Amino acid sequence: MGVTRLKRKDRRNKTFSRLEVQFLKLATNIELGSRSAEKKDSQIAKNNAVLAIAAAK
Repeated sequence: MGVTRLKRKDRRNKTFSRLEVQFLKLATNIELGSRSAEKKDSQIAKNNAVLAIAAAK
């Protein structure tokens, strides 16, 4: 079965959605009170705490 080429608009949307997901995964500055508030025992919170300690030294 042949591979169908995406139209330009769909290729652009695919790229932008991939970049958006990548950006959201890297986001560490989650605002307080937002619906996506980070749990205090999450891995990102632990990583931020370790980075803060390392930066203080």
